[in-house]
Amino acid sequence: MRHQKKGRKLNRTASHRKALFSNLAASLVIHKKIRTTDAKGKELRSYIERLVTYAKRGDVHGRRLIQKRITGKRGKEIANILIHEIAPAYADRQGGYTRLIKLNNRKNDNAPVSLIEFIDIAPDVTEISDNEVVEEKKGDTKE
Repeated sequence: MRHQKKGRKLNRTASHRKALFSNLAASLVIHKKIRTTDAKGKELRSYIERLVTYAKRGDVHGRRLIQKRITGKRGKEIANILIHEIAPAYADRQGGYTRLIKLNNRKNDNAPVSLIEFIDIAPDVTEISDNEVVEEKKGDTKE
C-alpha cells in the first residue's frame, strides 16, 4: 500500500528529479510563469513555495538553503531575485505564492499541460493571446 508516501517520482531517478525541479524553479523565478505538465507543475508548486519561504527569512541561512536547492551557476542569481524581488511582494502572505492554471492538452502526446505562475507579480513580458486579437478584429468590423 502507498500510505504516507508524499511526492511523485515522475518516472525519473532521484538525481534526475532533483535537476528537473532545480531547473524548473530557476525558470519560474526568472520568467515569473512557465508552461509544464500537470504532474510537474503540482510538484513544482510545493518546491517553489518552500524556496519563497526561505527567501522571506532574509538571512544567510535562507540564502544558502536556496542555493543548495538551485544547483549550478545560477544559484546566487536566483537567490538574489527571490530575496530582493519576490519575497518582499509576499511579506504579508503566509503561503500560496503560486497558481496553477490548466491549459489544453499537448498536441503530440495529449499530455495535460498547465501554466504555473506567481500570484500578484506581473511577468516581465506581457503576452497577448490569440483570443484577444480575434475579439479586437470582430469589434472593428461591427463598427
